Amino acid sequence: MLKTEEWLLIRDLYSQGFSISEISRRTGYARETVRKYLKKKTAPEPQKRPPKPSKLDPFKPYIQEKLKEGPYTAVRLYREIKEMGFDGGKTIVKDFVREVRPKQGVPAVLRYETKPGVQAQVDWAEMEQLRLMER
Repeated sequence: MLKTEEWLLIRDLYSQGFSISEISRRTGYARETVRKYLKKKTAPEPQKRPPKPSKLDPFKPYIQEKLKEGPYTAVRLYREIKEMGFDGGKTIVKDFVREVRPKQGVPAVLRYETKPGVQAQVDWAEMEQLRLMER
């Protein structure tokens, strides 16, 4: 597939009077390719390819069910589907698990602040004994 600039170059050379053979020599494209793109009235649009089926496709529902049940690692899931007949590699399983695993965020903490001298905090793990001052 030609880029828009290359298509414009072919059309420009043809409008200047160059033959298809000469355009082919200058651009490096075959004469049939030059003819094909000279017939087009609009610039070529890139076309998307249909998605290629993955080796993991038959096992995706199983992996998703297992991830809903509990925290499974990608390596464990890989071993399980390998026993079921999967012939792909670990990386494809790890990438898929990373995509579908529920995201675990850090829980938000509401900060509680007071004015100086109103509240005290103590780390009880460091204290062996509590002594109160008597007045």
